[in-house]
Amino acid sequence: MSDSLSLDPVDLEILRLLQNDARTTYRDLAAAVGVAPSTCLDRVGRLRRGGVILGHALRLDPAKLGRSLEALLSVQVRPHRRELIGPFVERVRALPESLSLFHLTGPDDYLVHVAVVDAADLQRLVLDEFTSHKEVARVETRLIFQQWSCGPLLPPGASAT
Repeated sequence: MSDSLSLDPVDLEILRLLQNDARTTYRDLAAAVGVAPSTCLDRVGRLRRGGVILGHALRLDPAKLGRSLEALLSVQVRPHRRELIGPFVERVRALPESLSLFHLTGPDDYLVHVAVVDAADLQRLVLDEFTSHKEVARVETRLIFQQWSCGPLLPPGASAT
């Protein structure tokens, strides 16, 4: 059974437009997709209730906040047991340097995207917040030189026109 919601071309265009600018007004959105503003409001509401639209996020520039160095930390937790994972995840999510956290398959258990002040701050973060905990067996660090946003995310087979 699929968790996906049935989406028509108008829904897909609404999603594409909102992913490009989540602050688009319903009036402008309705005009762009060729429906009445009330219809657009109803469609966006259905997409929210259906779990397709999960919310709106504010994106910040870490460098403008004094965190100009970004890195990906591959973390191996040993033993990989539920009673250790829950506290580890909550601790990492609470770090002001953490931007996102992924639970993985393969040799590494987690991938953590962090933003720090500089190399010394990154070293402090790795030593004080990761490797100082006995369940962290290994941390591998990769610096991010540049990143790009991709998308918009649409269902398989849908055109991103």
